[in-house]
This record gives sequence, structure tokens and C-alpha cells, in this order.
Amino acid sequence: MTEKHLLILNQQQIQQKIDRIAYQILEDNFDEEEILIAGILPSGNKIAHRIKSILDEIAPFKSKFIGIELDKQSSSLKATIDFDVKDCSNKVVILVDDVLNSGKTLAYGFGVFRDVPLKKLRTAVLIDRNHKKFPMITDFAGIALSTVLKEHVDVILDEEGEDDGVYLR
Repeated sequence: MTEKHLLILNQQQIQQKIDRIAYQILEDNFDEEEILIAGILPSGNKIAHRIKSILDEIAPFKSKFIGIELDKQSSSLKATIDFDVKDCSNKVVILVDDVLNSGKTLAYGFGVFRDVPLKKLRTAVLIDRNHKKFPMITDFAGIALSTVLKEHVDVILDEEGEDDGVYLR
């Protein structure tokens, strides 16, 4: 028996969602000098890079990408970061992931910044699945999906953006 894949968002729709998220981030941070876009590896960083690229074109402020790698299977926070977290002090951080399911990944992402006084911390996801075990609310979401727990959402993003797609299986 083969698995069925239902296309939820095509390449153009994904780009529209990411564009809208970038404009919402601009509106929320218009008076800032610099914001940090923190992408959670592997797919959150791809979305974060695309958001940053759009902001570089439309925003009066500078945006800087930072990457976060989390051990999502661990029962405690285990993160690898490519920056000094103290450099985030008194700045705006946008934490970006592809899919918000249980909220565990974003909760761990918050943990990276727990000892740093931030100006504000916002979240952005392409897909919000509404199956939260943790009290996570997204500030910027491309689309909210009400699915059953047995279903899985696959976000496929390639470097050129030509074969992008969000699938439900």
C-alpha cells in the first residue's frame, strides 16, 4: 500500500506565506535598527533565510541570521548555536521553524535565550498544526491546519524554491 500525499501548499503559495510573514515582521519591528532571525535547523533555517532575504529588500533595519540546532529527541535542552547568545542582549529575536506541532521545538528554542535580556522574542512558523502539548502561540504563521494526530506534515524546500511543497500524509 502506498502512502497518499495531499499537496497543501505549492511553491507559489509558500512564497506568498513567507512574503506575508516578512511584512508582518516589518510592521512589528519598524522602529528597530537590527533584528535577529533565528532559524531552527534543518527546515526552519531555510524559511528564516528566505524571510531575511525579503526583509533585506523591504526593511529599513538590518537583519542578521543566526542558526540553532536542537536535539529534538532529548528530554532536556541540548542546543548547538553558531553565535554568542550574549550578542542577542536587548535585541529583537524572531525564532523560525517550519511546523509547529506539539510546541516542544519552539519551547527548546526559547530555552536558548532564557538567560539573555531580550527586547522581544517572536515566533514565526510556516505551518501551525494546532496539536500543542506546550503552551506555544505563534506570532506569525503562514497557515493553521487542523489535522488528526496520525497525519504528518512534510515541508519540502529546495535551494532554488522550484520544487517547494507542503504535503499532508
